[in-house]
Amino acid sequence: MKKYWSPKSIFFGVISVVVFLTGCESQEEHLLVSPNTKLTGQLAITESKLQFIVVHDTDTILSSSTIGLELGEIDLTQNVDISEVTYKTYDNTWSTVNGKQPTVKNSYNEYTCKVVSNTNNNVGYDIQFRMYNDGFAFRYQFPKILGDSLTIQQELTKLNIQQEYTYWSYNGERHNLGPISSTEGSREKVKTPMVIKTNTGKYISALEGAIKNTAPISFNVSNKSGVLSINNKPVSVSSGFETSWRTFIIGDKAGSLVSSDLLVNLNEPNKIEDSSWIKPGKALWDWRVWGYTTKDGFVYGGNTVSHKRMIDFASQNNIQYLLIDADWYGSEFNESSDPTTSKSDIDIEECIAYGKKNNVGIILYLNDVGAKTYGLENVIKQFAAWGAVGIKYGFMKGTPKQKVIHTQEVVQLCAKYKLMVNFHDSPVTPSGDYRTWPNLMSKEYGHAQADAKRLYYPETAVNATLINMISGPLDLTNGYFDLNEAHKRDKVFQQLPGTVVAEVAKLIAVHTGWMVLPDSPEAYMAKEDLFNAIRQMPAQFNGFKVLDGEIDEYVSIARKAGENWFVGSLTNREGREINLPLDFLDEGEKYKATFYEDASDSHFLENKESYTISITELTKESNLKIRMAPGGGHVLHLEKIN
Repeated sequence: MKKYWSPKSIFFGVISVVVFLTGCESQEEHLLVSPNTKLTGQLAITESKLQFIVVHDTDTILSSSTIGLELGEIDLTQNVDISEVTYKTYDNTWSTVNGKQPTVKNSYNEYTCKVVSNTNNNVGYDIQFRMYNDGFAFRYQFPKILGDSLTIQQELTKLNIQQEYTYWSYNGERHNLGPISSTEGSREKVKTPMVIKTNTGKYISALEGAIKNTAPISFNVSNKSGVLSINNKPVSVSSGFETSWRTFIIGDKAGSLVSSDLLVNLNEPNKIEDSSWIKPGKALWDWRVWGYTTKDGFVYGGNTVSHKRMIDFASQNNIQYLLIDADWYGSEFNESSDPTTSKSDIDIEECIAYGKKNNVGIILYLNDVGAKTYGLENVIKQFAAWGAVGIKYGFMKGTPKQKVIHTQEVVQLCAKYKLMVNFHDSPVTPSGDYRTWPNLMSKEYGHAQADAKRLYYPETAVNATLINMISGPLDLTNGYFDLNEAHKRDKVFQQLPGTVVAEVAKLIAVHTGWMVLPDSPEAYMAKEDLFNAIRQMPAQFNGFKVLDGEIDEYVSIARKAGENWFVGSLTNREGREINLPLDFLDEGEKYKATFYEDASDSHFLENKESYTISITELTKESNLKIRMAPGGGHVLHLEKIN
């Protein structure tokens, strides 16, 4: 017996603008609709084949598409039936610990469809759909199976995007792939997040939510037709198993995808009963400073003397943490390097004690080799006993599935011992899981400046902000001030293109749990008037709004700081002027506006460190046009005048 309960179904039938699989006589339809009714879908059995369409406003996002899995040797996209569909609605608001906003609204309609094989009634699964106002997601559930286990051989889903499109995607520690036309030919194993712009200007992000026990998926773009198919590794499942969410965020602007909370909403609520110890903040970072020589002849290195000097600066300048990176316990890739001890020129206990005395927490690097050689829990327990506040985990090895599972082990053990954690060096795909485990502060899911021994050009920062950040908080170690000389240090290998104002703007534009600052105290103090913008940034912003942006070109993002705001804007290698809307400000209020701007002759290669600072007064109604130098940026600090 088939059941379908939806208060929206009659309305949907009236407003639907697409006739699904017209001309097919054997057809059974189930209608899916978002809470605001602007996103609609149809799941249909047509001649025993399971197919799916999606419409957003009047745009067909997916025309008739195949959806389903191959179980064992049985293709469950055909010769199937839907034995039952159940419906529920959900509407709630929850508080974040390290989110873009203090609260998140979670509102969706959920449909669970029981799919069974017509050739073998013992084989099947549930497909669970969630329809949000700004996108949809689906996953496969196996409430009960016969026998001990069965195998998902492959996913047979083929999503037929109605229009020609251009796409971009994550590309490891390099500039993202794209723009690529869907007509250019086939491409396999496109990583997430993938961002699609249709020829009508609609934006779609294809990504994955709540990855728990399987390798991350990727997408194939088929030749000419642009059909998306989903890659997955074969996996053995037992009763109670459920896959990750195949997730699609839809918006009219590129910035809409970054603003969405859909991905994080697909994850379970916070599992840490008391999360008061989880505190986002700014952190000095020793690694890229090694070899910096001060005017008084001091040379920074990986030693306690240098760390104390950085702690002193942090404590005086509203910086909450010091991140002590690799080699503090010996060569990080050497199995004999024991992370429960420290090497001769570092007294880690003294450093942590000195930090506590000065109200600066210490974050300790941990390489995968040391964690696995000396026991993950043993090492984490020791870090906590010393009084560290968090760890940076690097160079995790293993198969994609092993890395997914091990990442969860690290995060959960850190939660047990009240440690925050940040993952670097090709971490597993973010999937919104920092909602469930908010001690997961960020991941280096992109190209951090000077990492992998490579520089990046200004368009990479613009690109990452509008693509990589859709997946969650990023650690891209922005904020270099010594752009002309940094490449002479031990751990900076090439000259850094960009302007110093753009380096400050990146700190605003990129959402992260830990704002990791890569330069020396002396480099910051040499431009103290500009550094004051960083000094005044809060440990955690409490609001996020994309004001404008185009992938590969420019972006402007506003972050709330109490009653005040910071706005960070970035451009690619081209100089440009843009209008900056101020409609996010409070009505009838005046704001002191401090502008940190590229100088008239600034340039990302030829004149990187010049800037100007000016002050004026603005209101919500002010018309504001800002200018950015080639490869530059713009910073605006708005303080409410009481």
